[in-house]
Amino acid sequence: MSWQTVIGLEIHVQLSTKSKLFSGGSTGFGAEPNTHVDLIDMGLPGVLPVANKEAFLKAIRFGLATNAVINQTSTFDRKNYFYPDLPKGYQITQMALPIVGEGSIKIEVDGVEKIINITRAHLEEDAGKSIHDLFEGETGVDLNRAGTPLLEIVSEPEISNAKEAVAYFKAIRQLVTFLDICDGNMAQGSMRCDVNVSIKKRDDEKLGTRAEIKNINSFKFIERAINHEVERQTRIIESGGSVVQETRLYDSVKNETRSMRSKEEANDYRYFPCPDLLPVVITDEELSLVKDNLPELPDQKEKRYIADNSLDAAEAKIIASSKTMASMFEEACLKTDDSKLVANWLVGDVSALLNKDGIDIDESRLTPSNFAKMVERISDNTISGKIAKSVLEDIWDSGSDVDEIIQDKGLVQIQDESLLEEIGQKIIDTNPNQVEAFKNGKDKLFGFFVGQVMKETQGKANPKSVNEILRKLLS
Repeated sequence: MSWQTVIGLEIHVQLSTKSKLFSGGSTGFGAEPNTHVDLIDMGLPGVLPVANKEAFLKAIRFGLATNAVINQTSTFDRKNYFYPDLPKGYQITQMALPIVGEGSIKIEVDGVEKIINITRAHLEEDAGKSIHDLFEGETGVDLNRAGTPLLEIVSEPEISNAKEAVAYFKAIRQLVTFLDICDGNMAQGSMRCDVNVSIKKRDDEKLGTRAEIKNINSFKFIERAINHEVERQTRIIESGGSVVQETRLYDSVKNETRSMRSKEEANDYRYFPCPDLLPVVITDEELSLVKDNLPELPDQKEKRYIADNSLDAAEAKIIASSKTMASMFEEACLKTDDSKLVANWLVGDVSALLNKDGIDIDESRLTPSNFAKMVERISDNTISGKIAKSVLEDIWDSGSDVDEIIQDKGLVQIQDESLLEEIGQKIIDTNPNQVEAFKNGKDKLFGFFVGQVMKETQGKANPKSVNEILRKLLS
């Protein structure tokens, strides 16, 4: 039987504000447990929340970039549930009237573009974290994350397979990092998503019963979790059973989803307007100010790289795929007139290292400033392209400064033409047979002589000078 997969994503984006959504508590990552906790975060009686204006401005940035409806009046609600890492017993969120309404974003899978519609994007506070593996027979609670501002981005159920889900998540991550509203660091929990998966017969108009897979924070795990869940639901239905609406957890070690709890409905949370917070009104002037200060977005960068830097569409797309890669390209282009050279290094050697290690550019030790300095040293003939490959690998492994690597390893390019001429003459004198063959028309042997000089100089000779000197000596 032919089944159609229907997927919707709820992506939680941690907004890069210095303080929390309703308190002055720090949002810094990596602090000792319970050291970034305000009285409001602890839910002590009598304390009152105050909304963080910066969180609203960042949410509006996202809405404008996705051509979404911006609700200039938005409200907060209480979502009630009991859990140890939620001290108040409720989460403050936007249920009835979110800051961002309907919008859309474009994805591309296997060369085919598709528009995924976004239902809403609302502000809410994060909960703390329960820790089960530090104390024997006990659970620890760390409230450092409690109150951290989140933007929850809810897609329409228009995603058809795991590849599209990953492409959508990547597109959202690309956008929020370019907008500078989130650092996109999934390992630190800055982005994670809940995935709603169901299957139905292709001709059915009614959607199947969905399962929600909670808190997935990597592209690979999203794809695996969806594929496993589709197989699980297909097995159940084809064996005569029924899929139960529930919340599930993805186990990346066993590559399986497991039941956590039966799926709650909205009425289980007893939503009601938060009595401590007034509606938030965004003025026309504030909205215009955000709109006028939107940064250059990926699509715009691609077009500019093609028009101004003579890149082809594929190169421009790869370089504009991440904020860090784009910064590397733009910083390096300030150090050389040859933007194609810069693009070749990013699309070629840098991308090859990323693929080999299976990491994102932000996870590497290569920085925009270090990459730009390496390109500058190629352009000013301090190092050759061949030596630069070695320098790049050193940076990749150690993160060391380019100039330090060049000096410590004695990699400065040989520019002394009299020395290079002496080496070239020596190579010619010791290879008379090859010289005779070259003069008799075997032009490809010229590469042999160049290679011998480069070998003799351990790759430090200036290739342009070597070519000119050898042509003169062999003429």
